[in-house]
Amino acid sequence: MKQQTVAFLLLRTAIASVFAYASVASFLSPDNWIGFFPLFLQHAVPENILLNGFSLYEILLAVWLISGKFTFYAAVLSVLTIGGIIVFNLNLLDIVFRDFAIVLAAASLAVFSYKNKHN
Repeated sequence: MKQQTVAFLLLRTAIASVFAYASVASFLSPDNWIGFFPLFLQHAVPENILLNGFSLYEILLAVWLISGKFTFYAAVLSVLTIGGIIVFNLNLLDIVFRDFAIVLAAASLAVFSYKNKHN
């Protein structure tokens, strides 16, 4: 396996594991995760629908990243998702500071997969 292929696999797996973990953890302990949603969403959508819907989205995104299909688009969606989490939780910077590394990893994946965005 070429180094680049292994590097892409590791990067996709790293980003996907974050989404998979958060999804499973939010199903197991929803009270620990609902607070990361902006208040306007918490007031607009019932808590269980909001959390379960987002968890399903995260699982699908994780599977998409692992699949290696249309990686550019999955990476861009990952950047937008993690970026949104950061923006709406700047008051929790002691917790979300790690997300800066994840969003930059996703951005790197998008940049390096751009030329093959239809694969």
